[in-house]
Amino acid sequence: MQIASRGGGPVPDVAALLARLAADGGRPRLTWYGDDGERVELSGAVLANWVSKTVNLLVEEFDAAPGTRLTLDLPVHWRTAVWALAAWRTGATVVLPDAPSPDAPDVAVTDDPGRWAGTGADLVAVSLPALARRYDGELPPGAIDAAAAVMTYGDVIGWVPEVDPDEDALATAAGAVGHAELLPAPADGARVLVDGRGDLAEVLRTLLGVWAGGGSAVLTSAATAAELERDEGRRTRLLSSEQATWPTVG
Repeated sequence: MQIASRGGGPVPDVAALLARLAADGGRPRLTWYGDDGERVELSGAVLANWVSKTVNLLVEEFDAAPGTRLTLDLPVHWRTAVWALAAWRTGATVVLPDAPSPDAPDVAVTDDPGRWAGTGADLVAVSLPALARRYDGELPPGAIDAAAAVMTYGDVIGWVPEVDPDEDALATAAGAVGHAELLPAPADGARVLVDGRGDLAEVLRTLLGVWAGGGSAVLTSAATAAELERDEGRRTRLLSSEQATWPTVG
């Protein structure tokens, strides 16, 4: 499915979307508001760089490719978006924890590796705080510490398998979406606030639509979204400073 973008030309898939982001320069494309006042801003180029490093890790460590099932056991977060984009770039299937699955995933990307110890899945432990340099907890044998490992991989995607458009891209309790249908219709290119209380699958696809339309997202944690809803003054100040509209997911 080809969709138009205010950035110029169609965006047929995640590979094309990442190329567009990488060429975007310093314009903010993802701003994260987490708990305890954490704010992280990523330009298109920086976001694409994070994804490129993560793609290289997935391919080199786990041979990620079409048919690989990667469980994304993370909350709504900017790092979650990076891992989802990277998995899709390899052609893998992102499986959310609520999706029916008779077997263990090939790879589990999680902020709590203990939940997946002993399942047979290859483990990646993700530290969510922006300044984390290593996982702050006990790692099961063989688990990869994402905070320490991702930055050691190349800034440019190396060899990567060709994506099979007929394979599932996203598996949830509600069903599966194929790679050919993953990108939704593009949003209007605005800077929008994405409410972190939304369903993770919905949030991820909302982000895809925003970026495909040439827009920018202000993503909040669930707790921050609830606080913004309660505190009109804070909400007004944030939307004004970020030049964003509220809400898109809730």
